[in-house]
Amino acid sequence: MKIVDHITNAKGKTLFSFELLPPIKGQSIKGIFDAIDPLMEFNPPFIDVTYLREDYIYKQHANGLLEKVAYRKRPSTVATCAAIMNKYKVDAVPHLICGGFTKDETENALIDLQFLGIDNVLVLRGDARKSDNAFIPTPNGYAFASELVQHVADMNKGKYVHDDMESAEKTDFCIGVAGYPEKHFESPNLDTDFKYIKLKVDLGAEFIVTQMFFDNSKYKAFVDKCRANGIHVPIIPGLKPITNSKQLISLPKTFHLDIPLDLTEAIQACNNEKEVKEVGIEWMINQCKELKEMGAPVLHFYTMGNAEPTKKIAQAVF
Repeated sequence: MKIVDHITNAKGKTLFSFELLPPIKGQSIKGIFDAIDPLMEFNPPFIDVTYLREDYIYKQHANGLLEKVAYRKRPSTVATCAAIMNKYKVDAVPHLICGGFTKDETENALIDLQFLGIDNVLVLRGDARKSDNAFIPTPNGYAFASELVQHVADMNKGKYVHDDMESAEKTDFCIGVAGYPEKHFESPNLDTDFKYIKLKVDLGAEFIVTQMFFDNSKYKAFVDKCRANGIHVPIIPGLKPITNSKQLISLPKTFHLDIPLDLTEAIQACNNEKEVKEVGIEWMINQCKELKEMGAPVLHFYTMGNAEPTKKIAQAVF
């Protein structure tokens, strides 16, 4: 079922969902199931599965020369989605990114998803590889998420990369995109950021999932500005509790977000990491209760494969 249909069928009730990573190469799918099992009691209608672009490693040969080798740390998002759908009978939402795919490879991936009965995709540009200073598009691929949205929307109309395809079947994907309550770090200003969000919605995006945030007023301001800019699709807040003191530095650095002063000071006053986790979870519980009161359609948790904090929050909120 499409995400927008899940939301419509909920009739105003806030839903629960979460996101996880495919297992590291060489590990069993059991690790994924262990991360999902504790959260199934909250009846998630869908589970997101991320996609990570290949990176490069350097192998040193006996003669001392270094060889740059492409390396993919995690197996297929498509395979992970299929395993989840098969075991749990819920919708799996794969991330689809620009980096690492040519236009033809994007199309082939979408055809595979269609054959698997996957109805939703979250379309993202994707991050730069760790070895690159900035995002570098794949040759004959896409540089922007809007281009990727256009590709999926075209396939929904029966238009494929190669125009000579006869009687091409129309796909029927529900397209999601990312939103940034505190502005995408590469946008020169918030107004420009909204311009591109609006473009993606106009091209066919049907829902938005936000970057994590810790101040609900920023989510509200983001939703209000979306509505004022003619963006009326569901806006799903993305959430992640702080669970260790190092995240006071790592989260702003990695995700370009602010952590409220009250939360910062509460964490700095903790005597140990156990207390930090308790403070972070309690903050997120209060955040989630308020978001439910604000009418958030879904509370979407970035679990990173660790179900325990999300379960504690969900038990207090749902």
